[in-house]
Formats: sequence, C-alpha cells, structure tokens
Amino acid sequence: MGKNLVGNHIRKLRFNHDEMTQQQLADKVEVTRQTIVALEKGNYSPSLELAFRIAHAFNLPLEEVFFYGDNTKV
Repeated sequence: MGKNLVGNHIRKLRFNHDEMTQQQLADKVEVTRQTIVALEKGNYSPSLELAFRIAHAFNLPLEEVFFYGDNTKV
C-alpha cells in the first residue's frame, strides 16, 4: 500500500483571508507558529481537535481545509 498523507490548504486559505500571518492563525487556534509551519510543510498531521479548530478559524468545513491522499483543489 502506498503512503497516504493528510494534506491541507492552510497556506492558500491564510492568503485568501486578508493575508493572515502564521502567527495570527496560531494565536486563533492556540498553538505555536512552529506548529502552523509544520502543518503547511506537511511535516505534521494535526489532531482531530486541532483540525476542527483550524477549519473553524477559516469558517469552513473540515474537508475544505484538509484532505487525505492526493487532492490539490480547494
């Protein structure tokens, strides 16, 4: 079986939300900026709770922020 990753559109969503900084998003979801950096680089898969907090920060459903496997559309 191939390696499937949890991916996300966080960087694009930040840009589309008044160019929100990584620090601003981190503050909203109560994590460090380094956590946001790791998420955007694909080096870290969030807990379910954090994934929901991030989706809520963008006022979007979870599946519009995160995806499983190869899905590059927003």
